[in-house]
Amino acid sequence: MQFKWNEKINQVTENTLVVGMDIAKRVHYACFVDERGRVIEKAFAVHQSKEGFEHLYKKIRQIMKEAKKTEVIVGIEPTGHYWMNLANFLDHYGIPLVMVNPMHVKRSKELDDNLPTKNDKKDALVIARLLKDGRF
Repeated sequence: MQFKWNEKINQVTENTLVVGMDIAKRVHYACFVDERGRVIEKAFAVHQSKEGFEHLYKKIRQIMKEAKKTEVIVGIEPTGHYWMNLANFLDHYGIPLVMVNPMHVKRSKELDDNLPTKNDKKDALVIARLLKDGRF
C-alpha cells in the first residue's frame, strides 16, 4: 500500500501543474495549484462544451508556460456521467486524468475551514490539493 502511495506522490513534481476540477452538469470549476498546493490560478468556470474545454486547454498551456511547468495532471471527483466528455477531450491531448474519492473530498474540505458547506470553487481547490498529496 505504501509503495503505491509513493508512486502517486512521485507523479507530482516541481515541474507539475496540478489541476483540480469540480464536475457538474453544465459548468465545471477548475483550480490550478503547484506541487505544494499553493494556488496558481483561482477556481474558474469551464463550460461543458467543446468551446469550454478548448478554453481550459488554452489556460493550462498558458499557466504551464508562465509557471515554468512541463507536466500537468488533472483530477476530478467523478459525478454521474458528466465527466466523460472532459475525459475524452483530455485524452485527445494526452493529459492524464485521475479520480479522487468523493468521501476524501468531503472530509478534506472540513479540515480546511471546519465547514461542511458545498461550494464548487472550494471543491476544485480541495481536489487539487488531494492530487498533490497522492490521494487519488
